[in-house]
Amino acid sequence: MAILVPYDGSHPAQNAVEHAVKTTGDEEIILLRVIEVASGSIEAGINLVQEKLKEKQEEEADELSEEIETILDTDRVEFRVETAVGKPSREIVSFAEEHDITQIIIGSHGREGVSRVLLGNVAENVVRRAPTTVTVVR
Repeated sequence: MAILVPYDGSHPAQNAVEHAVKTTGDEEIILLRVIEVASGSIEAGINLVQEKLKEKQEEEADELSEEIETILDTDRVEFRVETAVGKPSREIVSFAEEHDITQIIIGSHGREGVSRVLLGNVAENVVRRAPTTVTVVR
């Protein structure tokens, strides 16, 4: 059993991580970073895109681990970082369906500007489609 926390580095996402740490017992916390790719880029050269995505996944996973370790008390909390590529709300729900996720804790919105609006929609879509309990944190 595990808690899923989608993480994009935004303040609400950091608050979601902190909430997960405070409210979970022995459950593992899985931090999920979703890399969104423009739909036309896959058609432009599948091999090149796949190679670049793999590089980006590795870079972001390393950055995320360093960033999160400053938030989490890693001696007290068991966590791991996963990365997915695709539409954020779809990937979050799919991950929860495919793994033994007991709860999703998600920030109310993501980064500033246009993506803030889009990621607010991500939280809304996850609440509507998730197979488990969803907690939205501001």
